[in-house]
Amino acid sequence: MSVRQSLLAILDQGPCYGYQLRAEFDRRTGSTWPLNVGQIYNTLDRLERDGLVEKGDVDEHGHVYWQITDAGAAEAHAWLSSPVQRSQGTRDELAIKLAVAATLPGVDVSDIIQTQRRASLTQLQELNRAKYAGANPDGPEELAWSLVVDSMIFAAEAEVRWLDHSEQRLALHPDHAMALQLSTEKPKRGRPAKESPVEPVETAR
Repeated sequence: MSVRQSLLAILDQGPCYGYQLRAEFDRRTGSTWPLNVGQIYNTLDRLERDGLVEKGDVDEHGHVYWQITDAGAAEAHAWLSSPVQRSQGTRDELAIKLAVAATLPGVDVSDIIQTQRRASLTQLQELNRAKYAGANPDGPEELAWSLVVDSMIFAAEAEVRWLDHSEQRLALHPDHAMALQLSTEKPKRGRPAKESPVEPVETAR
């Protein structure tokens, strides 16, 4: 998730000071992605360095208002009008964990799946309870928050389906057929071992 572009998009609505910017971000996401003030100001400093925002007025409380530049507005508009590019690889910890566990001898992958499924179902229940606890589902803040929660619910449901699918696939293979022993073939690239110094050989005189 791009904090940088999100803050630019909010600043495109009008100048904000740091704490105000964090509050506006929380209003629009239901605090599902909490940002600390240090992160806000670090991002603003980088945006200022890149010419996308600039410092503006200071109010009677000493709050410095940040305002977007033309270049910043252009970047915010480009972000909003462009699709989010998903990376081709994955760094999802669960997928990597299960893939590695499935190839390790002596590891009960079924137990790993069951443990994760219980955790995923618990998270799904909590998300559903939170979704239906909203007092004003038609309000703009509630609607924005529910969009984020819906995304989290769909992701949790997909995770449970993937766990079921993985369990069915792994059940078709006996444990010994999946285990990978350490390869005896050594990689050709890597840091070479330090060579022992060669003692000079004395020649007979």
